[in-house]
Amino acid sequence: MRLHRNLCFAVIDGLMLIFNEDQYADKVIQQLLKRDKRWGARDRAFVAETTYDIVRWKRLYAEIAEVKEPFTRDNIWRMFAVWATLKGIKLPDWTYFESTPTRKIKGKFDELSKIRKFKESIPDWLDELGEKELGTDVWTKEIAALNEQADVILRVNTLKTTKEALQAVLFDQDIETDFLPNYPDALKLKERANVFQTDAFKDGHFEVQDASSQLVAKFLNVEPGMRVVDACAGAGGKALHIAALMQNKGQVIAMDIYENKLHELKRRAKRNGVFNVEIRPIESTKVIKKLYDKADRVLIDAPCSGLGVLRRNPDAKWKLQPEFIDKIKITQQEILQQYSRMVKPGGQLVYATCSILPSENQNQVKAFLDSENGKDFTFVKEEKVLSHKSGFDGFYMALLQKK
Repeated sequence: MRLHRNLCFAVIDGLMLIFNEDQYADKVIQQLLKRDKRWGARDRAFVAETTYDIVRWKRLYAEIAEVKEPFTRDNIWRMFAVWATLKGIKLPDWTYFESTPTRKIKGKFDELSKIRKFKESIPDWLDELGEKELGTDVWTKEIAALNEQADVILRVNTLKTTKEALQAVLFDQDIETDFLPNYPDALKLKERANVFQTDAFKDGHFEVQDASSQLVAKFLNVEPGMRVVDACAGAGGKALHIAALMQNKGQVIAMDIYENKLHELKRRAKRNGVFNVEIRPIESTKVIKKLYDKADRVLIDAPCSGLGVLRRNPDAKWKLQPEFIDKIKITQQEILQQYSRMVKPGGQLVYATCSILPSENQNQVKAFLDSENGKDFTFVKEEKVLSHKSGFDGFYMALLQKK
């Protein structure tokens, strides 16, 4: 591979913003990709994937390059040189790469690869927490899996098409996909492609949604005609899936404290041909209280550490703080206590997170069931999805039945 100066400059500029100005990697990359209209798909892929790669391995590369935060521009060039060397890419004779100690880089990489927190490039506190909650063996396998690049998975919108029909349409546009056993609505891209440019996407025939996330709506046991509440709906990936499973019949009430996310859901619903979703911003507890004992199903896709989705958000490793996890666990229990009251007798509740930590998952469910509000519920089943076993995002879901 030959390095092109303008593409490398884009990567360095992006990393300065992500590392030193605390900007979100996905937003920075979106901006970078608009930088030069002449860039082809390969150029854009280089910028996006290289930036994500260096974000993912920040601690390891910084340690090999012997640089410390806050990084200067020269520091980031040194980290870039480490990335290129480890990828086997020949460094051009640019001033930034003068005196790059190629052999020393490889030796240091071998040495640091024996220590998990460097090998997997994670903060000390996160390494300790993962080991404490999951045990050495599981944590070692899981953090390695969470450092792999995520596949692109589509969820077929069954209100408009079938998996077979969509696969054929995409194949005609040189986008090859595979079916995934045990994920009835999923197609996996064989190679990364900009699927958002396709007519099939613009016509609402699919959404991009990880395979693990697609399990949640199914877990809720919805049927056409029900009243279902998605209590932390966000931009609505799961609400749209629920609506499709209900064949557009009945009512899906999508709620969130962030109104702007619900507007995005409204836009997506229109594209998907979904018309049984109603959005309700949670401006006060009144919105929840109005629905006490009224819902057949309630989904609580709770805010969490997001440790299960590090493959697609590698910068979260550096933004996440232990204090945040402590705080979010209090929020999770409060939401469970309050929102569970919307389930009517005989109805069901699913508590889900995209975390792999038992303290955010089964421990929260147990604490709820041991509480005053929880005594009205019985535990039905749970599913713990780990990346190293599934090949997809880490997830948790528990199904509870109201007496």
